[in-house]
Amino acid sequence: MQFKLNYNSSFFTPIILIAPFFLWGTAMVAMKGVIHQTTPLFMAGIRIFPAGILVLLVAIFLGKYQHITPLGWLWIGLFSLVDGLMFQGFLGEGLVRTDAGLGSVMIDSQPLAVAILSRWLFKEIIGFWGWLGLFIGIIGISLIGLPDELILNWWQGNFTRNEFSWQDLFDNGQWLMLLASFSMAIGTVMIPYISRHVDPVVATGWHLVIGGFALFILSFRFETSQWINLDLTAWLSIAYATIFGSAIAYGLFFFLASKGNLTSLSALTFLTPIFALTFGNLLLKETLSDLQWQGVSLTLVSIYLINQREQIHKFFTQEKFTLYADKIKIKLLINRNED
Repeated sequence: MQFKLNYNSSFFTPIILIAPFFLWGTAMVAMKGVIHQTTPLFMAGIRIFPAGILVLLVAIFLGKYQHITPLGWLWIGLFSLVDGLMFQGFLGEGLVRTDAGLGSVMIDSQPLAVAILSRWLFKEIIGFWGWLGLFIGIIGISLIGLPDELILNWWQGNFTRNEFSWQDLFDNGQWLMLLASFSMAIGTVMIPYISRHVDPVVATGWHLVIGGFALFILSFRFETSQWINLDLTAWLSIAYATIFGSAIAYGLFFFLASKGNLTSLSALTFLTPIFALTFGNLLLKETLSDLQWQGVSLTLVSIYLINQREQIHKFFTQEKFTLYADKIKIKLLINRNED
């Protein structure tokens, strides 16, 4: 019997739908909690390498694993470089310099870059609501990533060259997270090409393994004392980020994507930074400035507009809405004539 997901069939279905984004958000907090006890590249590697093995074992169990052609391995290698090594490397380095909540917001801004890349590569239509989301997102990310002093001085017309250093900007963890987000966006638009040669689940598993192995090599080359300071609590946090925040979260996401509506599911990505911000505040006592909170709000709005642009467009162009708007116009005209 073939299983078909019914979103209204169970009390637990909403919990399952939200679970991947909850796990991703809380995994960011878990990683932030131990980042100062280890090194960023080692933590990035230990998070994805075992997860990749678990994903490959699941692919074999489900019968998805097949022979991979040389061209398929080439795509897996590129995927490993961009979405494994670069994404996880920038994420680990950025997490040292920023809070878990802010980092999650920057990472989940990748739909903005995906929309632009898809417009260029696949000629996808962004539309009014998509461009509006992109514009709002740029403002939101700027409020998060730029120093408050720079924004306030610029707003008040007091900006001088001596008050700001570009070196300080690129040492900022938020901008490293933005590079991670862009790397993830490139990996996302690669999926249609990869899936022509390799099963997406198999490609995901291998890119986590290869990317994790590359991160280990870089860690042993440039880092020291990767695990000396890790206690039991730290290892449990890493295990949580590896098993729940990577393997199970990816597995649930692929399962839901195969059974339901991918567009509707993707719209839930804005929940990830909300969970990260909430638990970062509760567990790590992270706080944001007023400008950063405004930036977070605008970024979440932009992510929603980008992901739901087609549904919003349909709502405003459907006949029912048009008739409703016409009725309002008629009532206004009648009220004016009575006055």
